[in-house]
Amino acid sequence: MARSASDVLDSAVRALSPDPRANPLVPAIAAGEAPREVLTTLALEQHHVIASDRRSFRHLAGRAAAEPPVAAFFTFLADGERVALEHVGTLAAACGLTERDITGYEPRPGCQAYPAYAAWLALGAEPADAVLAFAANFAAWGGYCRAVGQAMRHRYGFTDEACAFFDFFATPAPELADRTRAALQHALDSETLNEPMALRYGRLLQAYELMFWGSLEES
Repeated sequence: MARSASDVLDSAVRALSPDPRANPLVPAIAAGEAPREVLTTLALEQHHVIASDRRSFRHLAGRAAAEPPVAAFFTFLADGERVALEHVGTLAAACGLTERDITGYEPRPGCQAYPAYAAWLALGAEPADAVLAFAANFAAWGGYCRAVGQAMRHRYGFTDEACAFFDFFATPAPELADRTRAALQHALDSETLNEPMALRYGRLLQAYELMFWGSLEES
């Protein structure tokens, strides 16, 4: 029996779901135990992450031009990163950061490993495989954003406007789910999805995601 896009995605999310103990920083933020400076560093690092990921998604969309459902998935992600960049600017301002602070900040290698690998995927991965890798990773990222957004409100006193960056990723638009399924179904129907390779990409993305959070704790 042929597998559906939903089956493939659900299986990948289960296979790549990180151990809750692997990211102690998010529970610390949720409990209000992490220093406020961590949130400031997060805003600074995400300024670089989002800008880089937007370029990577645009490149993947271009490479997938012959596969419209796959290209549409990455175009949607690139458009979303533009909105996210606006939200991260609002977050940075709420953290008291100036434009000079943002442009003068030197990013941490561990925090930038994820976008660096995303850029590698944009250059070297088959776009259909990258769809599954990114889509599976978004499940964990969304959960982290949900926890941090709530903590920022209730533990750190940030406004809803300042938390919009986290809300954006915590509750992705229904259209993203539609485009994900359409892209994966196209890949399955055209037999262009290399599932083991996609899971390898997803495993590495998840590891770099955890590296991001771990690096935020560095002094």
